Amino acid sequence: MSVIRHDDARAEQSSMAHVLDAVGLAGEHAAVYRSILGVPSASVDEVARSVGCTPANARRIIDELEGLGLLARQASAHERVVASPPALALRPKLLERERRLTAAHEALLELSELYREGAGRREAPDVVDVVIGADAVRQRFGQLQAAATEQVRGFVLSDVAFTDFTENEEEDRALARGVRYRIVAENGALERSGFIAEARAVAERGEQVRVLPRLPTRMIIADDQMALLPMHSRGDGRASGALLVHPSGLLDLAIAAFEESWAVATDFLSTDDLPAGHDAIDGDLLKLLLLGLTDGAAGAQLGISVRTVQRRVAELMETADVATRIQLGAEAVRRGWV
Repeated sequence: MSVIRHDDARAEQSSMAHVLDAVGLAGEHAAVYRSILGVPSASVDEVARSVGCTPANARRIIDELEGLGLLARQASAHERVVASPPALALRPKLLERERRLTAAHEALLELSELYREGAGRREAPDVVDVVIGADAVRQRFGQLQAAATEQVRGFVLSDVAFTDFTENEEEDRALARGVRYRIVAENGALERSGFIAEARAVAERGEQVRVLPRLPTRMIIADDQMALLPMHSRGDGRASGALLVHPSGLLDLAIAAFEESWAVATDFLSTDDLPAGHDAIDGDLLKLLLLGLTDGAAGAQLGISVRTVQRRVAELMETADVATRIQLGAEAVRRGWV
């Protein structure tokens, strides 16, 4: 029963947080309002102790909440405040927020229809927009992911892509709302610090990562609607700009290139079919070595020393009853270890 009560309390707090966030209250303001809701009245010092802030900060927040109509002074003790009834104080703000969202949605539909009409009259060269400057490219990169509703597909080269693989906040948000990610990376990307740990973490949230020895370019495709490719795939000019590809034969070609690469790429995360006495690290190690990483690079990704890599490889060779690493690779594939 205690677990149920705790779960109910957490759900109630979460619902309250969503309501307060919807009317623009977050952080300390939400904490102060919530603390006053739970008592008949409160002084500045009591609020400060309850939420863990200074009296001066508590007074400032109380004044701001009072200005919003969420708090009022107690008639019998003017230095104390009471919470206004939430249904009275918050409902008008929620209704106004809903009205604005409805109006914004209608405006979005109107703008989208205008865009579709314009796109339908595009000349052949206009199916590609040129995006100039690294900041503008990063902005489009984020916008494509933010607008995706079904899936995002991408090529990642050995050097840093449009934005760092581990610092892509829009990817985190898209995965959280159920957008499917499929990424093909070059083998060399596996040598980046933390790449495998990050790939394993996002795999738990629905993202798949495969590898190929080499890819022709960076690329990201949002749904089947738009693709972003760099103007210069490799070399010193790679950050100068990008090409934003609209629905066209060129976009179809980009999608086909991804799907063909995906079909032959290798899923480098280890399987559960290892022999007794060997763990997931051995599976990861086999995959990395088969993909061409050196002992040092593979060990760095797995957080083990070169000596440990060599010892584990020797143990795998003994288990497989082979004499060379080439034979180990063939036997690992045959036995389904990778």
